[in-house]
Amino acid sequence: MEPVEGSSLHHVAVTATTADHIDSFHQALDLVARERRYLTMMEALPLPDTRRFVLDMINQGNPHFVATVADQVVGWCDISRHFFPAHRHRGSLAMGIIPAYRGRGLGKRLLLAALNQARASGFIRVELSVHADNTRAMALYEKIGFIREGVQRRSVLIDGRFIDAVNMALMLDEQ
Repeated sequence: MEPVEGSSLHHVAVTATTADHIDSFHQALDLVARERRYLTMMEALPLPDTRRFVLDMINQGNPHFVATVADQVVGWCDISRHFFPAHRHRGSLAMGIIPAYRGRGLGKRLLLAALNQARASGFIRVELSVHADNTRAMALYEKIGFIREGVQRRSVLIDGRFIDAVNMALMLDEQ
């Protein structure tokens, strides 16, 4: 999906994900995954698995937001609460934006929406892992307040190329 020439992002809606978004979310996820650059997955899981994941996120009250243009998902941000009771204050963040909508402030809008819901839902710590060569994403996360906590060397192997991962976290109770 190409953005309207010369348009701002005012025509992009950022909303909590609903069941109606799942098919389009799956398409956007698959598009970003197949770039083999930003996500660890190389393609989206099968649609039934994606549907189950999103519905579980919604039912559990985990933050899951999409950016849409004319009912088509162009980006997302979600935070999955950790399963173990001693870790339930933590959540793992994942996000992506299709190529035509990158570099225009949409990531920040999605990230802030998800973090606001996480804070309201009692999350204390939000963590993420980002490929070390994704400097634009790291700059956004740092601008929001995420701190680098460490590097996992050779964390990802895509097409014979190792990529380090940078672990980052934000303490919502310190904001």
